[in-house]
Amino acid sequence: MDIGVLTVPLGDEPIEDAFAYLDEIGVDAVELGVGGWPGEDHLDRTDYLDDDRAQGELDELLAEHDLRVSALATHNNPLHPDDDRADEADRELREAIELADQLGVGTVTCFSGLPAGAPGDATPNWITAPWPTEHAEAHEYQWEEVAIPYWRELASHADAHDVDVAIEMHPNMLVYEPTGMLALREATNERIGANFDPSHLYWQGIDVPEAIRFLGDHDAIHHVHAKDTRVYESNARIKGVLDTTGYTAEPDRSWLFRSIGYGHDEAHWKDIVSTLRMVGYEGALSIEHEDSLTSSREGLEKAVNVLQHAVFETRPGDAYWAE
Repeated sequence: MDIGVLTVPLGDEPIEDAFAYLDEIGVDAVELGVGGWPGEDHLDRTDYLDDDRAQGELDELLAEHDLRVSALATHNNPLHPDDDRADEADRELREAIELADQLGVGTVTCFSGLPAGAPGDATPNWITAPWPTEHAEAHEYQWEEVAIPYWRELASHADAHDVDVAIEMHPNMLVYEPTGMLALREATNERIGANFDPSHLYWQGIDVPEAIRFLGDHDAIHHVHAKDTRVYESNARIKGVLDTTGYTAEPDRSWLFRSIGYGHDEAHWKDIVSTLRMVGYEGALSIEHEDSLTSSREGLEKAVNVLQHAVFETRPGDAYWAE
């Protein structure tokens, strides 16, 4: 199991400097943004696609620092009701899959996207309850008329390129929890699975090890983000966890994204690692730094420190004590 990093927080540094730094602090893998909200600071998709020379230079740089690419990231909304925005997100995602194929990278991380609530609406609509009944009807429209047709075609494109698509379960997206993730996988093909990011599950009240077991039982975890969250009960007890307070108004929020170890302790992350191994996941734990209480470098280094104590570096041996 590898310790990885989504390199977006280091985007203001040249890729050579970012890789050297990550190598120095003990990172094994990188997740590189190639479009959408992660941007493309370290890997401009259009510059590398179909360019053998540029791809060869990337391979050499990775080898120099003993790194591998765990995934290409392009988080956007391909189901957006604005056709131009949806088309841009779709193009990013399809080209990311094609580039992953050319680079020998097996996974692209993304969002499911979120449609409008009805034809002709202009704004994506995150529906969280079935009543009044027009919300249930809107939710059915989103799944049956927009999401499933789109993702069936996209899944076929991914399968043609032998690339897995790892969807991050994220509020304000259609797929935001494990049963929705599994429903989309069952409606498409096995190329569609989870980029399992626990940070969005914690504040929803989801038990993370149980969610790993649930998706792992269906071989539906393609990639993992190592990202923590802390619920601040003094605020949550008053206003709950559906919190629209700005992320930098930290004292007033019900929850915050935190560096690994600042939301849950090392023992919890050891449980996550152990549960991932139980369900057969041996890939990267890709650290995504979004902790507004510390700098990117300090947050990454503290996260790496916790994960170094948690990850298994070897495969299981024979259970000689059970013979």
